[in-house]
Parts: sequence; structure tokens; C-alpha cells
Amino acid sequence: MPLTILSDKDVSRILHSFNKEDVLELQQSLADALHWYSTSSDANDCCSDYQPERTHLKRKDGSTTLFMPASSMSGQGVKVVNIVPPDAGGIGPPLRESSTLGSDGDSRSSLSSVSRSGSTATTGTLGSQSSLPTTVSETADETGKLSLQSNPGFENAVASIKGSLTLLDQAGNTTGLINAEEVTAFRTALASTMLLKKRHSVHDVTVFGAGKQAYWHIRLALLLRGPEIHHLNIVTRNFESARKCIMRVYNPLPDDPDYVNPVGAKYNSKTKTNILTPMSGEYERLIKEYVRASNVIFCCTPSTTPLFPATYLTNPEGRKKGRYIACIGSYKPHMVELHPDVLRYAVAPHHEHRHIHKRQKEGGAIIVDTVTGCLKEAGEVIQAKLMPDQVVELGELFMLKRDAEARMREKGEKVEEGCNFQDNSGLKEWLTRGNVIYKSVGLGLMDVTVGNALIEKARERGVGTTIDYF
Repeated sequence: MPLTILSDKDVSRILHSFNKEDVLELQQSLADALHWYSTSSDANDCCSDYQPERTHLKRKDGSTTLFMPASSMSGQGVKVVNIVPPDAGGIGPPLRESSTLGSDGDSRSSLSSVSRSGSTATTGTLGSQSSLPTTVSETADETGKLSLQSNPGFENAVASIKGSLTLLDQAGNTTGLINAEEVTAFRTALASTMLLKKRHSVHDVTVFGAGKQAYWHIRLALLLRGPEIHHLNIVTRNFESARKCIMRVYNPLPDDPDYVNPVGAKYNSKTKTNILTPMSGEYERLIKEYVRASNVIFCCTPSTTPLFPATYLTNPEGRKKGRYIACIGSYKPHMVELHPDVLRYAVAPHHEHRHIHKRQKEGGAIIVDTVTGCLKEAGEVIQAKLMPDQVVELGELFMLKRDAEARMREKGEKVEEGCNFQDNSGLKEWLTRGNVIYKSVGLGLMDVTVGNALIEKARERGVGTTIDYF
């Protein structure tokens, strides 16, 4: 049985070669896995009953190693992540843009403490992948520095995190060994953007954070809906990290002269990209403006305080449009990106809402990757005191969709791409135009599913190192 080994560089090369069709194919594979995960039966190997809990090992130097096994339809896998704090024998890095650990060992993007003499509020128009034509206007505050205590929503990242993903087939043979750093960020964004492709409008997108998670959410959004995105707002504590994030979107593999960027080739050159940091004198006004104008919001920071006040979305002005909001950065009970009041409003009985806009719909539930995980670890869900019947797994939506498609086939009706919820027009209206909140804390099954797809692509393209007889 061959064993394929993929380094971080190999993984990045494969992931950045994916075009829109490749991403849609991967999302279909992930939808299949999540469908079976949410099935209330032990008849398949993806079922939640076969997903063991993670375990951890703490060493004397303060480092922690997490072991996260998972079972899929094609085999098993285990992700191993090692977290080394900066004071563990002087091993860790200084404060910088790095990553923090998610609930399943995820590398969550975070922003670091950086003293700058300037701030943000920049607006530029991003064009081809070869250039970044933007005029940056920076205005220093009184001290020229960012006070960490006075800017809620952004946490320091001081730990060094490394990880690997080991894949096995049904017989227990080791088939893949993958550097997991980029995979974790990619598969999280892959799940978050599964509902994005169904949204009626994606004209204005706001992203909190500028690390790997934010990068992959931006990249996949551009691949899936790029020509329709008119404004891309990045809210971050460090202007330079946001600039690098945008530059990477257009030139992710600078050392490969033969690389053709699928995003750069199809991206809407008229899209305006704005970068906002708390050092801007217009920060409060602009963040309110961005949130209110957004059709899509991605929250990708390990925050312990809400990124913006709940009233931005819950008062009459904030209720004039439906939005898709994905929160993937917070991963512990005390951490929140979205104010709990926003979640409470979203699950409140319909008669309690005074709808301002005819297209503003509430589904009465929050969508999650795993009910068990989110009820235990998702700060927004816990602090909002949501009950189990107020959260619904993403896999359950796929089950409903496929049931509807099966009934359509039985009736001889044509099954088209998109939200085929003909038997439940209210559900379709909510998912495409209403207020949809998706909360993720991470699921090992996602890693195994995406990891197997990477191994398959690597063998097709001759990427990585393969040992024929391991």
C-alpha cells in the first residue's frame, strides 16, 4: 500500500491550484460526510457515534499535544497538534500574526500586538494578481500606538503551533501523512462557504481578522462569488497583516513562475477593498457602516468580547436586510465574536419580531457543525443559553435537501442546482435571503475528508513524496 507524504509547501501548492469547480466538488464530498455524521444511526462509519473525543498530553515545559481521531466512510485518521507557549524554554515566537488553537486543535487566525505610527481607514481598488493598486491614507492617533486593552475583539497569539494529519484506509494501512497547518484553515473555510454559494446577495463582505482563517474565507468567497462581490472590508488590528493577506490572495505562490492564480484570473477588478483598524479616528463609525451594509460577515478572530455591538444588527436599521454570518474564531466557553443577543434574537419566536424588511427572515435556529461540540465549547451558544432544539447541524440541512430532491425525482420533476427545498419554501427563503448564523468549533471528520481528497489530488499530479511499499 503506497504512503503519500505532503509537506506544508505541497499542501499549499495543491490548495492554491483549486478553481471554482474543484472547490464545489470538495464541498460536495464534505456535504456527504456531514450528512452521514448527522444521521441518527450507527449504520455508517461517519456517524457521530463513531467520532471519538480528543485527548491531550501536557509536558513539563508547558507544551500540550492534542490527539484528535476521526472516522470516515473511506477510513480513519488522526490529527496531532503540538502547542508550545513562548515561555517554554524560550521556544515560542514573539508577538506577531500567528495562530491560536481551536477546539479541535484548529489553527485559528489571530492578530498580534504591533506598535504603529499609523492607522487605517483605507480604501483601494484591487485589480489583477500582479499588482495591488491602492492608495493608503494613514492617520496616527495621539500616541501613535495601539492600546491592547482599549480595543476589544482581538486577542494576542503567542503560542507556536505545529501539526500533522495521518490517514488510514479501512484495513488500517497508513495512506497519507500531511502537514496540517494549512489544511485546518482551508477545511474550516470550505464548510463556512458551503451556504455562501446559495445566498441571494453577496455584494458586501466584511471579514474580521487577517490570519490564515480569514485568508481562506476571502479566497474561497472570491472563487465562488467573486464577480458579485462589490466591497470587501477587512477589520483587523494590524494594517500590515491585512495588506499581506490581500497580497497573498493575488500572489500566493511567488516562487512559482508557472503558477496561474484561479482567483486573480476571474476576480472582479471593480471590487473595492477596505482595511480598517481600531487606530482609525473613524473606527466606530466605519465598523458600524460596514456591518450594516454587509450581506456576508466572516468572524475569524479568537475574541473574548463581541466584535461589534448587538444593536448594529438587532435594532430597526440593522434589520433591514438578511445576512449570512459565519463565526469560526472563538472556540472556548468564555470566548465570543458575535454578541449573544444577536443569537437570542435569531432564535426568538417569529411573533416576537417586528420585521422591517419583507426579505428579512429568521430560521428560529443557529446552524452549527456539531451540536455536541458547540453546546460544550462555543462561547456565543453557551452565553446566549441556547437549548439543543435551537441549534441545527449543517449535515441535517443536507439531509433535508436530499430528501426533497428524492421526492422531486419520484414525481418526475427536474432537480436543479441550488436550494431544492420545494417542499419547504420557508426554509429555502431563510437560507437564501434571511438571517443565517453559522457557528463552528471544528470537527475531525472534516480534516479526514479533505485530507483524503488532497492525497488523491497529489497522486494524480505527482505532488509530494510517495513510498510505494510502506
